[in-house]
Amino acid sequence: MSTAQQIQDALAAVSDRETAKNSQRFFKTGKGQYGAGDVFAGVRVPDIRRIAKDFADLSPADLNDLLDSPVHEHRFAALIVMVSQFTRASAVQARDEAERDRLAEFYLSAMRRGRINNWDLVDCSAEYILGEYLFDKPRDQLLRLARSGVVWQRRIAIISTFAFIKHGDASTTLEVAEVLLEDKHDLIQKAVGWMLREVGKRVDRELLVDFLKVHAKRMPRVTMSYATEHFEHTDRVYYRSL
Repeated sequence: MSTAQQIQDALAAVSDRETAKNSQRFFKTGKGQYGAGDVFAGVRVPDIRRIAKDFADLSPADLNDLLDSPVHEHRFAALIVMVSQFTRASAVQARDEAERDRLAEFYLSAMRRGRINNWDLVDCSAEYILGEYLFDKPRDQLLRLARSGVVWQRRIAIISTFAFIKHGDASTTLEVAEVLLEDKHDLIQKAVGWMLREVGKRVDRELLVDFLKVHAKRMPRVTMSYATEHFEHTDRVYYRSL
């Protein structure tokens, strides 16, 4: 049986001091920045994912140890393992609803404890666990998260809807986007624009166009820029001018 210490040791073996320094800057860990106080060991994402594959049987207790670690890569690895476990529990031929319930609640518990606390941690997990879990269930919880005072909970709300988009359903993305439309945090503005762009790209371009017609004047410029990235130049200029 794998342990949290074993995966920490495996990550330490491929850590790099220069990578750690670069990560500290990239993820804004300075005083007053969104990642203030986060600690990086200096492990590249491909290496974290490769190592995590060998620890798919980590217990909830070991996953909690990793999630509660001050080291960013430990939390990232825990989330990758959780995604793997959730995907396995969701397999069509061996769907395990009890395990899916447990992992979704485990994920929400980690979120409430503030352990999913940077944009990459949200983006590598939210759609694959919470989004997939809620696809065939009531989604009110995402609207509540979108109104949270915690930026990472708001990002989880919008990024989770990527799972719905991939299933051809844009309804909740548009609802959550409307709630977040005047959010002041650039990480939310970018995420909303990204998901709106995916609605137009993967579901129905007219849904995106209709949304822009109604809400363009309220949208931050960065959100509009992301949302219209795949538009023709003249259309981008028109909507951005609003």
